[in-house]
Amino acid sequence: MKLGVNIDHIAVLREARKINDPDPIEALGILKRSGADQVTIHLREDRRHINDADAEKIIKMSQLPVNLECSTDSDIIDIVCRLKPHRATLVPEKREEVTTEGGLDIITYEERVIEAIERLQAYEIEVSLFIDPDLEIITRSDALNVEWVELHTGSFANIYAMLYLGLANSHHSIEELELSRHTLRTKLEESLVALKSGADLAASMGLKVAAGHGLNYQNVSEILKIEAIEELNIGQSIVARSVFTGLESAIKEMKALLN
Repeated sequence: MKLGVNIDHIAVLREARKINDPDPIEALGILKRSGADQVTIHLREDRRHINDADAEKIIKMSQLPVNLECSTDSDIIDIVCRLKPHRATLVPEKREEVTTEGGLDIITYEERVIEAIERLQAYEIEVSLFIDPDLEIITRSDALNVEWVELHTGSFANIYAMLYLGLANSHHSIEELELSRHTLRTKLEESLVALKSGADLAASMGLKVAAGHGLNYQNVSEILKIEAIEELNIGQSIVARSVFTGLESAIKEMKALLN
C-alpha cells in the first residue's frame, strides 16, 4: 500500500504564530528517507496553511511525486497548471469548514469539474477526484476520464472514533447526539461496505483508487482490508505523532502498518 503524507499541518503550526518555522520544505527529505511514496499538500483558496510559495518550492524540490489538492476555482486551477504537480486532486472547499467535510459533488458542479479536468490534463497533470464512496458518483467519475478517485473516509473515521476511542460527536461528525454501541458497530460496518463496494467498482472500471481523511494509527487496519485501494493519503495523525516521536519515526510507523 502506497503512503502519501500530507504536510499541511506543518504549515498550520507555522501559521499559528505567523512566523517562518516550521518550514514544510524541511519535511521533504524526511519523507523521502522514511519511505513515504508521495507528498500531499492542499492549496486552499484562503491560504490558511500551504501558500503559493510553499507549493512552488515543494513541487520544484521534492524527489517524491507531489499530489496537490485544490478546488475547482479557476484562479486556483491557473496556479496548478503553472506549477505542474504530478497529480491534482479536486476537492470541495468551503471557507468556514475546519477540514474537508465530504466528497466533491461532481453532479451538481459537473460543468465546472469538467473544465478543471480538461485544463489540468492539457498540462499533462494526472487528475484525481476526492469523492464519497457513492456508486453513482464513482460511475460518473469514470465517465469524466480521470486517472484516479480518492474515496472520502471521514464518515468511517468519525464512527470508529466514537466506537473505539471514546470521542464524542463534534460539528464535523455524524449528526446523532447519542448512539448505542450496537448502532455504532452497524454504522461502522455499513461505512466499510460502502468503501469496499466503491473501491471495487472504481477498480473494475480501470480507475486507480486512493482513500483518505481522518485515517490514523488506530483505524487504518480496517481500510487495509480493502484490496482495491492502492494508496492512502494521511496527514494530521502523522504530524500529531511526530510532535512526540519525530517525523521520521512517525512516518516509518505508519508505513510499517501499511506493509
